[in-house]
Amino acid sequence: MAERIIHNVQNMLEGIRSSRFEHTGEIVVIGLGRFGSALAHELMRLGHPVLGIDRNPTRVDEMKGELTHVAQADTTSERALRSLGVHEALTVAVCIGSGIEASVLTTALLVELEIQNIWAKAITADHGRILSKVGAHHVVFPEAEMGERVAHLVTGRLEEFVRLNASDEVDEVLDPNDEFVISQMIVPSRCAGKTLGEARIRAEFKVTVVCIKPEGGKFTYAESDTVLGENDHIVVAGHPDDVEQFANSD
Repeated sequence: MAERIIHNVQNMLEGIRSSRFEHTGEIVVIGLGRFGSALAHELMRLGHPVLGIDRNPTRVDEMKGELTHVAQADTTSERALRSLGVHEALTVAVCIGSGIEASVLTTALLVELEIQNIWAKAITADHGRILSKVGAHHVVFPEAEMGERVAHLVTGRLEEFVRLNASDEVDEVLDPNDEFVISQMIVPSRCAGKTLGEARIRAEFKVTVVCIKPEGGKFTYAESDTVLGENDHIVVAGHPDDVEQFANSD
């Protein structure tokens, strides 16, 4: 469970860091459940001041001293948000766990307050569509994304699987050929003992080897004359079906 939460938090953080929006000042995290508290802690570790808000007093007490500021409040109230200075924040993450109504109402209020960068956690596809329609700039689906990731890992061929989002549209159904993923795996046996150039991975499987971790070593750049050992780990990039085909090419 902890590993799953950390992975989802990292996905959101990567999105925040890679967006064109320039973040300054305090970041507000609304909802201090498992996901929200993990996000808040990681933001603090990265050097961002964080205001954490939850309507549950127990959760607020647990986070005291761990975040820059914590407060108990009903975030569906505009007065409560203004009293905490949320209207002055540039970035707000809505991480309300189980209350879809509270999540949507809070997000709608943040839009009315003209928050420039709103991230919202969705529980279901319908929830995500509503969040997008009321004005959330970024919607994430931690549970769905983790389920998809695990589906690619359970066979044991892939050690990591990260999908690069091709679109921010919640309603858009993407053709797998338009999607791109980065995945970590053990070198397939058919390539072991060959140089990267000799293996012709790009030509035969349409995937690119990004880097390699030799057995007992550290990740480094992969060159055409790099020899692929049978116990080496490689990171490849490509379309999902191509990556899966390559991973199962033994």
